[in-house]
Amino acid sequence: MGISVEAPVLLVGCGNMGGAMLGGWLDRKILPEQVTIIEPNPAAAEAFRCWAGLQILSSIDVLDPIYRPVVVVFAVKPKETEGVLKDCRRFVGRQTVFLSIVAGKRIRFFEEVLGKEAAIVRAMPNTPAAVRRGISVAFANSHVTEEHRAICQRLLEAVGESDWVGDEALLDIVTAVSGSGPAYVFLFTECLAKAAIKAGLPASLAWRLARVTVSGSGALLRRSGEAPDVLRQNVTSPNGTTEAALKLLLSPDGLQPLIDRAVTAAAARSRELGD
Repeated sequence: MGISVEAPVLLVGCGNMGGAMLGGWLDRKILPEQVTIIEPNPAAAEAFRCWAGLQILSSIDVLDPIYRPVVVVFAVKPKETEGVLKDCRRFVGRQTVFLSIVAGKRIRFFEEVLGKEAAIVRAMPNTPAAVRRGISVAFANSHVTEEHRAICQRLLEAVGESDWVGDEALLDIVTAVSGSGPAYVFLFTECLAKAAIKAGLPASLAWRLARVTVSGSGALLRRSGEAPDVLRQNVTSPNGTTEAALKLLLSPDGLQPLIDRAVTAAAARSRELGD
């Protein structure tokens, strides 16, 4: 199923997240001829060189002077962003929207370099985008039109789900929940496996049980129409083994207070990085 983006897209940066998004676009039938990649590291874009018609360039300077993208997607490292933005100022105009997935860089940073009149969308995706199961939350400045918003949403949804917020400050909490969240899940999986090893299971079986249990539970959560607490209750028999474990995890000093503190710490750090 295609995502109906029939407009020039300039992708600046083809690392982990940029590459994941590009893979999603191509899978969802964006024509390679519509996408131009700027990536100075040849190895980063190597996986995509097999796509006929996809243009991969080393810098913005070598673009045709008359080239005008409808969307410019920034997927570079934060420290590289300012230089890239200066090279892209020539694209500012009513036709073009700038979509940033750069961590920690707020809208005002882009406006300071591109100009106050630039149409800018800032989005926070997450790493499950690599398997087309990500979620992105976006914020738009006042110059972003409904058409701009629609095309950015289609690009983001090529690698998962998307949503919007009307207050950019909420992206700090989004970062703490979905941006950093995969690491929390991986850590839980790691802890579950280590606990199994300490309890006496062979390491290979412990890691397999933890990996398949967590990934399978995630798939069940995704496909089920039930809320997480209902699914939890469904596998908790009175006076059974699950209840014995949950009494610890649901205690006043159990998992929820720890996750609360973790999300608060991550959101605070996100705000610091953006200041």
